Amino acid sequence: MPPELTVLALAGLLQAVQLALYAVPANRELGPDYTAGPRDAPPPRALSPRAGRLQRAVANHFEGLILFTLAVVVVTLGAKASGFTAACAWVYLAARILYLPAYVMGLTPWRSVVWGVGFVATLAMIVAGLI
Repeated sequence: MPPELTVLALAGLLQAVQLALYAVPANRELGPDYTAGPRDAPPPRALSPRAGRLQRAVANHFEGLILFTLAVVVVTLGAKASGFTAACAWVYLAARILYLPAYVMGLTPWRSVVWGVGFVATLAMIVAGLI
């Protein structure tokens, strides 16, 4: 399997871990009646700052994962995979792993710097797939 696809699979597992890390405190704070229900009404109370950050980190990774998946598809199906694109993929994954604690701990501006590194690595993969 090309390294880019391996990293994509690992990024998917990271997303599952992030979902679990968010789901546990959300269930504790909002109660299983709300979290297991249809959520037609607003939550009974606001999430704690930590749980709110975990929720936003999950959403942020979904957004980044869409673009990263596109990058992997472009370089893999376009037969443009290289050492450079593999390195970009690993940089993306490392950035996403570092992003979670940076976001949860509120490390400003480092959270944004880490996000930017992953974003640039993703864009570099897309560009590499086009040339």
